[in-house]
Amino acid sequence: MSAEGLPASRNAALRLALDCDLGAVRPMTSLIRDFLREHGAGSDEVHASELAVAEACNNAIKYVNAAARQRKIQVEVLWSSEQLELRVNDHTNGFEWPKQIDLPDAASETGRGLYLIQSVMDRVQYFRGRGENCLVMQKNRHGTVALLNGQQSEVHGELQGRLSESEKVIRDMAEELSFCYESLSAIFRCSAELGKSNDLEDFARRLLGDLAQITSAEWFVFRQARLGEAKLEMFVSSDSSVLLPALSLPEAATRSVEAEAASAREDVWFDYLNPLKDSDPLSKVRPGSVGLVHPIYLGDTLIGTLTIAKSSGSFTAVQANVVHTFADFLAIQIVNARFTDELVRNRLVSRELEIAKTIQRSLLPKAIPRLSGYGLAGFCESAHQVGGDFYDVIKITDDTLLLIIADVMGKGIPAAMFAAILRSLLRAVPEWMNQPAALLARVNRLLFEELSGVDMFITAQLVYVDSRARRITAASAGHCPVLLALDGEGNVKTLAPEGLPLGILPDTTFSNHTEILPRNCRVLLYTDGLTEARNSAGEFFGQERLIRWLRKSAAGRKTAEELKEELASELASFQSTSSLNDDQTFLIMAE
Repeated sequence: MSAEGLPASRNAALRLALDCDLGAVRPMTSLIRDFLREHGAGSDEVHASELAVAEACNNAIKYVNAAARQRKIQVEVLWSSEQLELRVNDHTNGFEWPKQIDLPDAASETGRGLYLIQSVMDRVQYFRGRGENCLVMQKNRHGTVALLNGQQSEVHGELQGRLSESEKVIRDMAEELSFCYESLSAIFRCSAELGKSNDLEDFARRLLGDLAQITSAEWFVFRQARLGEAKLEMFVSSDSSVLLPALSLPEAATRSVEAEAASAREDVWFDYLNPLKDSDPLSKVRPGSVGLVHPIYLGDTLIGTLTIAKSSGSFTAVQANVVHTFADFLAIQIVNARFTDELVRNRLVSRELEIAKTIQRSLLPKAIPRLSGYGLAGFCESAHQVGGDFYDVIKITDDTLLLIIADVMGKGIPAAMFAAILRSLLRAVPEWMNQPAALLARVNRLLFEELSGVDMFITAQLVYVDSRARRITAASAGHCPVLLALDGEGNVKTLAPEGLPLGILPDTTFSNHTEILPRNCRVLLYTDGLTEARNSAGEFFGQERLIRWLRKSAAGRKTAEELKEELASELASFQSTSSLNDDQTFLIMAE
């Protein structure tokens, strides 16, 4: 802003060049106030001039287009013993000055400024040009008007009547406009800073610091409500050394105005007549303060409470409204931050699930080895939450192989990683593959420390198959039984060797169960995702239903691949529209 003035004389002038920035308006009106006082203007003349020029400049800044924003607004104050004249030259597109200016409705967003200017000035003229307009506002000096017209008392009485009629409306409008401009400026500035740093705590401290300055408050405390918990905890305060205990709701409502406001969902005021209780944590901040606590809600969700106070005086209704505006804006930013955090977490979880699925798929054999006289087929369907299910078939000789099926307790990458480790350990000692129980004991000792350290365990089933001897040897680490269909008549036998899951005890022993394979037999290894599958009525598929399907499969000679497709279809039909709660994995061997 640049200014030039003339020495005090009969006629004086002040010329100002104002940037198109709302923040420059208040310093400019201060210069005008000092100039008028220096030349003997009365308080009414000074106040009227400040209001009129501030409103005119605010409109000139508000409605200027981007192309003209770099051009300065010219303000002139012309002073004489007879008249005070104010001129504002702007670079907006201009408008048609209304013939009649009435006080607009309270709900109206426009018209107040023109009414205010007309109310405090004696004459107003608006000259509209191309790219530049001039608003001329004139006010007669009281003494001069009386001398010119010879009717001093009559004119003075008329003027006082007009001012008295509009004084309260003008004062309230001016105060509200001033708060609105300052509030918007603070909100925009803090929002820009939040966009750069994403530091919500720093944003809240800056925003509430501006609020305290605008409302002439001396201190503030903002508490945030924990998600899913009825508790208020300190978030920021004007004094970083202030540490207040958490408040449980609604228990603390009898001793804390913050808890009272949150529970009642309305403002709570405290002052000399209604002081804070000694038991109230706020009483320790600055004893004897006056202020209010505003509970912040979005819908039915409690976001927190905002306390703002000072040592003396009281807050006006307009200031209380400003507190509400800032609190609501802060609540929106907090909810946005929570939403953003949740979105990031969901993306991370989604990425983790993709990685886990990739690991899980990599554990499955790309091609199942052939075994003389038998067919083999495997199936693995992942649930929405990826687990640690996997199956493997390891060829030892042309006539022998090891069937493996396992389920790692847990979801996501940890489960998939332990499944990968288990698969590697089982494949690392081919000389032990004909001894399933001993192999499980060795693997358990190697994995115990890592599994127990994260409270996880693995169930597994190993089946060593010797096609020449027509014999299988099974060992289980707390896994589902092996189902063996003995003949074409549909007789089914369950093989359930004893053994705890891997990772429960460091020195667990396991036992082998050996069976001779009859003609036309079928062997089924599976995870509990099959038996615990639910239909839309909430019923489990169950082991009995699985055994009935295996019995029914005895009718007709079917390959292992055909049996796999049939069982997968049976499971899908049973679950219908129900989603998977767990992975479903099985291995079938058929003669």
